[in-house]
Amino acid sequence: MHNPPRNSRAFRSAVTTLLFLGILAAGCASVPEDRQGERDEGDPFEPFNRTMHNFNDSLDRTIVRPVAVAYRDNVPRPARTGVSNFLGNLTYPVVIVNSALQGKFSQSGRGTGRFLINTTIGVAGIFDPASRMGLEKANEDFGQTLGVWGAGPGPYLVWPFTGPSTVRDTTGSGVDSYFDPTVQAIPIPERFAVYLMRGLDARVGLLEIDHILEQEYDPYIAIREAYLQRREYLIHDGETPDVDYWDAEWDDDDDDGWDW
Repeated sequence: MHNPPRNSRAFRSAVTTLLFLGILAAGCASVPEDRQGERDEGDPFEPFNRTMHNFNDSLDRTIVRPVAVAYRDNVPRPARTGVSNFLGNLTYPVVIVNSALQGKFSQSGRGTGRFLINTTIGVAGIFDPASRMGLEKANEDFGQTLGVWGAGPGPYLVWPFTGPSTVRDTTGSGVDSYFDPTVQAIPIPERFAVYLMRGLDARVGLLEIDHILEQEYDPYIAIREAYLQRREYLIHDGETPDVDYWDAEWDDDDDDGWDW
């Protein structure tokens, strides 16, 4: 795969620098009154994170969620499943590479077979014949790979638009972009369309847990703990203890009964 242009790398570096400067400058953001003076050791950037959480929540309430609801209610489920399959298959090389980096060579081999079958027989991944053949979908990324290698998550972070992350997962996302066909092979205008559809597809999958967050006294903490537990669950392939009901709700596979 070709390397990104130098000016693209410079732009990414500049954006990353500005975002981290934003973290350092966000000390005036507010936290709940009953928690002022407290700071979770794993969340030293909480003021900045809460600012980004509030921004994302406002964007979700005014734009993202209404669009996701309209998409769910007006687009037939088979069509939505096809879109979800296509988006998942498009980024599957990331899973293949990270499976190998974690020493899961058998899984990496099966993943390669899955990708080739769904890309060809499955018409660019719109259909999922590989699952019928027993080549089930896996979930791996470089953030998980770093965790398997022993790297700690580092401080919790919330980014605008993309939401929860950690220092480890943010680093992992940057590395994954070098194996992601969305970044390496799709021109920028179409790439943004893929990103938007990926976000919409993810938001539709989370509509069923909206009522849970509405019942939380502090949704920020609920999302933070759910995200961190989910990541530990994935890193340890489901063998980690002390994982609550959120993990079952945050399943990446859209198992809606349509086995294509």
